[in-house]
Amino acid sequence: MTRRQNLTAVLAGAMTATGSALAANKYKKPASIIHVVTLYWKDGTTDAQKQQVWAATEKMAAAIPGITNLWLKSVKVQGDAGGKTLTSAFVMEFKDEAAFKAYGDHPAHKEWEKVYIPMRGESRTHDITN
Repeated sequence: MTRRQNLTAVLAGAMTATGSALAANKYKKPASIIHVVTLYWKDGTTDAQKQQVWAATEKMAAAIPGITNLWLKSVKVQGDAGGKTLTSAFVMEFKDEAAFKAYGDHPAHKEWEKVYIPMRGESRTHDITN
């Protein structure tokens, strides 16, 4: 095989591998519900108080059937509410619509609100499914 033929074969193989990798991307459209909350904290809320909210959020998620996943670490938060920049976000994933509907009236959610609401300046929620 000549050098040119060898290079052509290598390039063809690379293009095939790249094309296969692109075509191989698999994704799902689950029927779960994602509850996305973006917020800013009340002025003066300390890091320790924020940690209390996150601990209470974990406790709530563990107590409510149908919450399947929880995200608490904000990587990037955009937007504003009430004229203030949103600074934090968290996400809960619910197994299905029945679990999502039951969450609002669950006693663990009511207990969580006692910790969360006094620290929250304002929030926005987004509930998403397929």
